[in-house]
Amino acid sequence: MRIIIFFVSLLAISGVQAQLKKPSLPDSLFSTYYHQRVSHFKTLPQTKDDIIFLGNSITDGAEWSELLGDSRIKNRGISGDISAGVIKRIDEVADRKPSKIFLMIGINDLAKNISADSVIKNIFWIADYLQQQSPSTRLYVQSILPVNDVFKKFDGHTAKGDLIKKVNDIMRDKALIHHYTYIDLHTSFINTEGKLDTKLTNDGLHLTGEGYRLWMHLIFHHVFNLQQKPSLIPQPQQLKWNEGFFPLRQCKIISVSDTTLYGEAQFLQKKLIERNHKLTIEKTNNNLPYIELRLGEVNAPQYSTEAYRLLVTKEKITILANTTHGIFNGIQTLSQLWRDNELIDACEIADWPAFEWRGYMVDVGRNFQSPELLKQQIEVMAAYKLNVFHLHLTEDIAWRLASRQYPQLTAPENMLRHKGQYYSEEELKELIAFCKERFITLVPEIDMPGHSAAFSRAMKTEMQSAEGIVIVKNILNDFCSTYDVPYVHIGADEVKITNKNFVPEVTKLLEHRGKKVIGWEPGGNFSNSTIRQLWMDDKGKAADASVQYIDSRHLYLNHMDPLESVVTIFNRKIGNKSKGDKNLLGGTICLWHDRAVANQDDVLKMNPVYPAMLAFAERSWQGGGHEGWVANIGKPGSAETKEFTEFENRLLDHKHRNFFEKPFPYAQQSGITWKFFGPYHHLGDSSKKFSPEMKNFLGENSPPAFEAVGGTLVLRHWWYPLIKGLIDNPEENTTWYAWTKIWSNENKMEFFWIGFNNLSRSPSTDSPRPNTWDNKGSLIWVNGIQIKPPSWKRGGQKGNSEIPLIDEDYEYRQPISIFLNKGWNEVLVKLPITHFKGKDWHNPVKWMFTFLPIY
Repeated sequence: MRIIIFFVSLLAISGVQAQLKKPSLPDSLFSTYYHQRVSHFKTLPQTKDDIIFLGNSITDGAEWSELLGDSRIKNRGISGDISAGVIKRIDEVADRKPSKIFLMIGINDLAKNISADSVIKNIFWIADYLQQQSPSTRLYVQSILPVNDVFKKFDGHTAKGDLIKKVNDIMRDKALIHHYTYIDLHTSFINTEGKLDTKLTNDGLHLTGEGYRLWMHLIFHHVFNLQQKPSLIPQPQQLKWNEGFFPLRQCKIISVSDTTLYGEAQFLQKKLIERNHKLTIEKTNNNLPYIELRLGEVNAPQYSTEAYRLLVTKEKITILANTTHGIFNGIQTLSQLWRDNELIDACEIADWPAFEWRGYMVDVGRNFQSPELLKQQIEVMAAYKLNVFHLHLTEDIAWRLASRQYPQLTAPENMLRHKGQYYSEEELKELIAFCKERFITLVPEIDMPGHSAAFSRAMKTEMQSAEGIVIVKNILNDFCSTYDVPYVHIGADEVKITNKNFVPEVTKLLEHRGKKVIGWEPGGNFSNSTIRQLWMDDKGKAADASVQYIDSRHLYLNHMDPLESVVTIFNRKIGNKSKGDKNLLGGTICLWHDRAVANQDDVLKMNPVYPAMLAFAERSWQGGGHEGWVANIGKPGSAETKEFTEFENRLLDHKHRNFFEKPFPYAQQSGITWKFFGPYHHLGDSSKKFSPEMKNFLGENSPPAFEAVGGTLVLRHWWYPLIKGLIDNPEENTTWYAWTKIWSNENKMEFFWIGFNNLSRSPSTDSPRPNTWDNKGSLIWVNGIQIKPPSWKRGGQKGNSEIPLIDEDYEYRQPISIFLNKGWNEVLVKLPITHFKGKDWHNPVKWMFTFLPIY
């Protein structure tokens, strides 16, 4: 005993040295089991991104990788270990350079009457040594768990309750100094007497399965880089977190008294089976815990058919709604609450949408997508409560809708891309049913009379001709007889109306067949009964009280940089209103990937489909937003920046948990702040150097013109002044500079997204010239070293809509690898501009840049 105390004290003293050196401790101090475990650890292979649990028997007793469902997790617990034992074997852990370490140690020290101060100093030494040896490893020091003497076991341990609290308090207070995150487990494990809850132990010291389940729940967000509470998207209108947890693993019953809810109960049952929870559906139930689905009165200020209430307690989960749709919405929220698959945080939710029309549109006329890929997107829509799937079926490129009467419409020779690929009657019916099961309305679009070159090739006549309109009417009559959909979108934009009767006659036919008609605005000569989908006009029908409308203005994902898309959609005030009304139904985000793709999945990789979809789900459900259209996050510390950061944190949680096998081109950008210097007038010479490029320039101490937050920064939007950029009054023939600094824990290579002209996926934009970032003369330096642009695979290629993009935008090319020094690294970006007008509409001038680490 005295020998152990001596060595612990010696270690505490050695911790004051600037460069820590691990002392040598005699093997005889430690048990046979200790040496068995250590020797075993040393023979295990080196792996990347390990998450290591380090401690004594309490750590040793858990199957952490199974409990947390992650093979990266390694157990380095040794029964009976003390802080000196961890120090002796710390190099085996540190040399692995793990991404995270979860340390719990000290109870055995206290039981051996080692002083609390010595325990604390040794834990600090461990933290400091790990910081020295593996600075990029994140250390989590967990509180020592409480003990309980009621079982009359481990007397030496269970008598140390007060010392445990002392050690925990000091570890909590000194966390920042010693570069670790302190996790308070103690509070959640105590009973009303301040002792270890007997429901979590059977000997007063070690844990039962329930104890490990609680432990896992409390650290889950630290292990997987999540927010402390489950991140909900869309955020409910009313949310209150309560104390306690619902034990999902113990739940065996879904209670449904109303048979009309049986389908929703089966949907919930299936989702739980996917998480390895087998529940039965019963009409009545008296066994706790259980989940109840129930119809009843739920008050909501609008759209009560989708409203629901969700109550989670320790004994029961209740979803109450006015309709089955409301129950379905509640289930989707519940599925976001059970993130660790074991315990669900107690809460109260009252929720309803701000807009009744929350849509997503896909253009499959230009680039065909298989039904399977469409279903993937529909599933994501349903998970985030979007409820309108707009399917653009026909285009100049191809007609993708089967026709019994006119099979030549889908003949391969009449298609320009993806020849012979279209949706059969059976496939479209299946998609419609797939949507209905998820309370999504499929809105088919048959574009007429514009965007109809495929029709003309097949039918040898124009739609607006006397013969053509007869064919169109036949197609629409067949369609109405075949498919059960409430809306038909007729397009009618970007076309010269030569037959003034065409749109009215088509509208009359569809309305006679019981369909609501939708058309693009600006567009054809519509009647007031036609719902207008706004796509360009920033005023127009948005102020017309005689019509209903859907907002899609500046909601085209194909024109948006991925990082910008989340910012602009999150801040958007849909239809210039905070919530829907009798005229404004809501909005639809649109995916118009006009340019050919090499693979159908490229549409999702080259466009910010899922990040933007989640941002739109948030805004269209929550309502609100900000006036005007913006492209940037805002100034550091502003209310807008704080609001966006909170959403971004939730968004990234969903990326990590739900999209690891799907394209999700987004990374955290709210943590980077830029200083902007300018304007410098270069008089037409974009290569001219100014003071920020000089060696004596100190960005840290130089007063900027302004500061801004973000990974993509838009100085002047190419739709200026409709969309606001960073510069209020941008000038041609000027140069601006942006400066920031980024921290690295050690010398290492890191990957970055870098770009200066995020190409839209619609126009036939030219590829960048070889050896340049863009055609404006933009440059970037990190620590004074100029970063070379990529070796473009098609450098200088003239834009061609039939040549797929390959590496032109940062989100779908290999990230740039840059060496970072330990400490702060300075980044300088040069942003010259000569003209705001591009050479043609295919090549708009985008004055912007992206620089973002993607750790």
